[in-house]
Amino acid sequence: MKVAIITANTDIYKEREENTSGEMIRDLVTEAGLEIVFLRALPKDRKVLSTVMQRMADNHLTDLILVTGGSGCGPSDCTPEATRDVIDREVPGISEAMRAHTMELTKRSMLNRSVAGIRGDVLIVDLPGKAQAAREALHYLMPELVHAVKVIKGDI
Repeated sequence: MKVAIITANTDIYKEREENTSGEMIRDLVTEAGLEIVFLRALPKDRKVLSTVMQRMADNHLTDLILVTGGSGCGPSDCTPEATRDVIDREVPGISEAMRAHTMELTKRSMLNRSVAGIRGDVLIVDLPGKAQAAREALHYLMPELVHAVKVIKGDI
């Protein structure tokens, strides 16, 4: 299974900060035995994010797109909107389960606006931007995401 990891963070994109969330996700994806085909930071720009996701999905470059960052309540946070711009069908249970799980750890997870959905035969999932929160969420979700991709591809 091919996985793309996008970090939506302008400071990381401009190399002013390290991509700790992206690296944390990379480690979990690698541990799960999945192939990483893309790992990049992009600016918090709705059009840039949606264009990259759309092109990756439409060109069958990946099976799963994981986006970290840009899903909070800040004025520049636009990841959920970018994700909604490209998905054909939303899968709300993924985001609901992630928030319910992380609410056990911190009440601040209620501020996360992450979205999950399908474009064509590609699953797109927004994750929290903080490395620890992204790790906790993805660790919890990973088995179901792998299963979902198999279902979407018609393998199950």
